Amino acid sequence: MPRPLATRLFVDAPLDAGAEVLLGEHQAHQLRAVLRLEAGDAIAVFNGRDGEWRATLSAVAKKSITVSVEDRLREQTTEPDIWLLFAPIKGPRLDWIVEKATELGATEIHPVITRRTVVSRVNLDRLQAHATEAAEQCERLSVPPVREARSLGDVMDRWPKERRLYVAAERRGVPPMAEAIRADGVPAAILIGPEGGFEPAELDHLAQLGFATLVGLGPRILRADTAAAAAMALWQALAQPPLADRRA
Repeated sequence: MPRPLATRLFVDAPLDAGAEVLLGEHQAHQLRAVLRLEAGDAIAVFNGRDGEWRATLSAVAKKSITVSVEDRLREQTTEPDIWLLFAPIKGPRLDWIVEKATELGATEIHPVITRRTVVSRVNLDRLQAHATEAAEQCERLSVPPVREARSLGDVMDRWPKERRLYVAAERRGVPPMAEAIRADGVPAAILIGPEGGFEPAELDHLAQLGFATLVGLGPRILRADTAAAAAMALWQALAQPPLADRRA
């Protein structure tokens, strides 16, 4: 009987039966010093391309671990294509947004600088690490990339017109997001504004874009992090195709 899997790790290496994967120092420390794993223990590994695989720790050193890939546990699946765009906020709530966006299926994460955004620079390495850890824990088979922060105007100027954009707009008398979402398989994105909200001119401009739809998230004014999670959860519940249609 196979030994239980101790944890899941994302690796940036091809995965196939018989492959040997050298883990980095951080991952080796996590397995050896935190989880107290030894040679012969089994983990799951995934890379966003080849599905999820059982792997056994085959060589354990002080700063590195090599794992031997054995058999595939899950085939890679095609995920519904949804981006999350949001204005960065201060403190640990920024990390929380990235973590929850990953858990809720975001395929890309885009910090966007609006006129009222108070945080203009973000630590991409830290946010990407949070996305990786969230993907490992929630059992998804990919890790969403966290893109470089760009201005709202620049993002809209370069927007791929085939991607539908839902803009969370407070105090605008717009239709609820639950009514506006269309489950037709078209690539989509959600835009959440800053803690002080969008400036009226920004919403006026967004409302004129053919690919954008202004939507509401309920009768109350939500914090930016709450709005991001609520919008992603709504989209995931209403717009995803049946599981059978998502097989790669």
